[in-house]
Amino acid sequence: MHIPLKPERPHPLTERNPAGDQTFSYSDVIASFTYALDLTEGQPQGHCLRSCRIGMAIGESLGMDRKSLWNLYYSILLKDAGCSSNAARLFELYGTDDRTTKKNFKTVDTDSVVQVAKFVFSNTALGHPLREKIRRILHLAMNGEDLATEMFMARCERGAHIALEMGFNEEVAQAIRCLDEHWNGKGRPRGMRKEEIPLASRIALLSQVADVFSFDGTAARAIYEVKKRRGTWFDPQVVDAFEAISTDQSLWKELSSTDLENRVQKLEPEEYSFPADADRLDAVARAFGKIIDAKSPYTYGHSQRVGDYTLAIARELGFPEDHCVWIRRGGFLHDLGKLGVSNTILDKPGRLSGEEYELVKKHAQFTEEILVRIGVFETLSFIAGAHHERLDGKGYPRGLDASRIPLETRAISVADIFDALTENRPYRKAMTDDQAFAIMNDMRDQALDSRCLDIFMDLRRSTFTPHGPPDP
Repeated sequence: MHIPLKPERPHPLTERNPAGDQTFSYSDVIASFTYALDLTEGQPQGHCLRSCRIGMAIGESLGMDRKSLWNLYYSILLKDAGCSSNAARLFELYGTDDRTTKKNFKTVDTDSVVQVAKFVFSNTALGHPLREKIRRILHLAMNGEDLATEMFMARCERGAHIALEMGFNEEVAQAIRCLDEHWNGKGRPRGMRKEEIPLASRIALLSQVADVFSFDGTAARAIYEVKKRRGTWFDPQVVDAFEAISTDQSLWKELSSTDLENRVQKLEPEEYSFPADADRLDAVARAFGKIIDAKSPYTYGHSQRVGDYTLAIARELGFPEDHCVWIRRGGFLHDLGKLGVSNTILDKPGRLSGEEYELVKKHAQFTEEILVRIGVFETLSFIAGAHHERLDGKGYPRGLDASRIPLETRAISVADIFDALTENRPYRKAMTDDQAFAIMNDMRDQALDSRCLDIFMDLRRSTFTPHGPPDP
């Protein structure tokens, strides 16, 4: 992503209604959040949006009713909601950047033994000694079927569960669950065949492939790849519909439009649209927090706990309840940008190199860049993205001093650091509360706000259980 950071916003302590009087639809929010899913899939930004535009055109060509089109719309936008859940496993198996592995796999025809073998050889243990490469390749060759099923199952089930948590229906969840099934029964994870596969899943898979092969602006390559897989990967009827819409040159131009996000938001059948009210915003923030945490086994539940700790601190600081809930969303989403960081770094057992540390630091900027796109989260983008700033000006990404770090951000920072210290990491075991507080006390008035720290220490000792705070 290459969105310059905006100058920091004015101190938001007086912004008691951060979204103002604007009304946002859920499609506004979900469409904007798909940029985070593109990050963790290693896809160029806008992949989910472009896939949705293609898929909706196919659905309309097939004469799908409006409710089915609505289900299709969200099935495609959220098709990658479970994609972070197999990132750590991919890194473990291939020993390579999970995002690059995923990106390259999207171009492989898994019905071709030659293509699969070439992919495995080209994407395994890059930069490692030949002996390590051979060891990993042999392991994949001997266990490939079971490993593939395991990873697709994790991805598909997790994605379906996330969609349900966001308030979508079982039809959307089932479409996401069956995304990687193929018409000929050779897909994953259940080997479903033909009409057993939901129509929305059939369209979503084709649309995804079409975008992957047309992103360079060459529609002909996408048409070729889709036609080649007719009757194997893809439902012939869906392929025929794609061929029909692919003659419309305006479609391909629209896919590269700078206004694509707005165009895609307007594709939602409006009679089924609903507003992004407080409960739905809480649900999507909590769900994306879980997507973030699923990327690494060392961050399980981290965003949830940071959000809940932040809420408790905010209440003690005296903010109105609606503002406290708003701040909690920042806690849930503060690490959103980590979806753009490779697991070769996140799960590295040893000390990070200087270059690797610089890449990790980018996650705070990525968080802001994603959230600033989402109107209802625009103000929150700075609050959440600044969680690694320090009062002494030695933090990142901007190097702000105390006068420019909002109290809301200071609360998130205390919650984040405590939870990071008291959980296992690849390079150390979890600390006790007392050990963590000793370190945090040394950071008092340099990195951390004393008032927020004192509030949290008191809360932790009197209210929170060792497993985290109760749901409010």
